[in-house]
Amino acid sequence: MATYDANTAECLVYSYKDGMLSTIAHDLKHRVTRFVISVDEKLGMIDAAIDARSLRVESVMKDGVEVPGGLSSVDRRKIEKQIVRDVLNADAQPLIRFCSTTVLRCPEGLHIQGMLKLNNFAHHTSCVARRVNGHYEAELSIHQPTFGIKPFSAMMGTLKIKPDVLVRVMVPAA
Repeated sequence: MATYDANTAECLVYSYKDGMLSTIAHDLKHRVTRFVISVDEKLGMIDAAIDARSLRVESVMKDGVEVPGGLSSVDRRKIEKQIVRDVLNADAQPLIRFCSTTVLRCPEGLHIQGMLKLNNFAHHTSCVARRVNGHYEAELSIHQPTFGIKPFSAMMGTLKIKPDVLVRVMVPAA
């Protein structure tokens, strides 16, 4: 069994702006700084535990490219606090869990199915982990309302975050 954390793997979350005032908002790349992913290749099992309080704003994104200096450190901390407290309810529900039910080889890599538990809700989900440059990369779109999460909204809804966020996980390939 192999175990990965923020020192050996990556877990990134991408959120996207929406609404009438989206021109003054930002698409953001967030990094999860505390997580553990256990992979048992013999049994075909994956188990992940993610600390929802550990999301950090890494950068502003524009057209899929990072924008250095896009936010002040004060704005970053303010956004992080809002995500933890108001969006993820992480003080009450700090743990996000994923447990695979099946892991099957497919032409693209590994087809992974499992149960995602977030904010006291559990739903089946699936993704494909592709082998890229010595690691496996899996992307999963999460529809926040499915997990009882109301996407961030301000200014009477004219500035908001789209309900779907993208989660990208990268672990070394064995």
